[in-house]
Amino acid sequence: MIEFSERQKKIMEILAKHEPITAEQIAELLGVSKGTIRSDLAVLVMTGYIEAKPKVGYFLAKGAQTTKTMEAFKKIKVKDVQGVAITVNGSTTVNDAVISLFLEDVGSLIIVDENHYLEGIVSRKDLLKVTLGNAQATTMPVQMLMTRQPKIYTATPEESVWEAARKLIYYEVDSLPVVKVEENQSQNMKVIGRITKTNIIKALLNLDKEEI
Repeated sequence: MIEFSERQKKIMEILAKHEPITAEQIAELLGVSKGTIRSDLAVLVMTGYIEAKPKVGYFLAKGAQTTKTMEAFKKIKVKDVQGVAITVNGSTTVNDAVISLFLEDVGSLIIVDENHYLEGIVSRKDLLKVTLGNAQATTMPVQMLMTRQPKIYTATPEESVWEAARKLIYYEVDSLPVVKVEENQSQNMKVIGRITKTNIIKALLNLDKEEI
């Protein structure tokens, strides 16, 4: 069972009194920025406790329609919504990795070898930590600070989006590398994409458009 944060509980209390309500209005009532509650809203939508409609806002999930939506959501596979993986090799310098992060507008980079097998992940926070107060760190290869197995959480293309969402929430990460495990080589995982909270929210909104 997922344990919600105090802010997520307050968001549901606000919806109970003021639904439908926009993210901007929720943020204003909480006294925070819209960006601050973006991940909270994503968690609540992905777990089926609240729903969102374009140009309407957020509201508490209700009855049969919610059940029907969640059943359809659980049938969607990762391969149906995954995005392109932003990858670099381990010898890439910290400086070049930072440039890639901002050019691609992502929060993390996936590190792969010459065969595109997963080696690690480096986040914006990792890069910030190593560069603060250390100008020489910009020439350091990212393989020296990347997160390695078994601390990398992944998804497979045939996995349900629902399961990927559970991993994102449980491990408190923004994205998962989508990997294909080579036959008889469990340690070799070829990176074929990535799935993010944004991918999942779009999938939910598309279900709403289809009027399931």
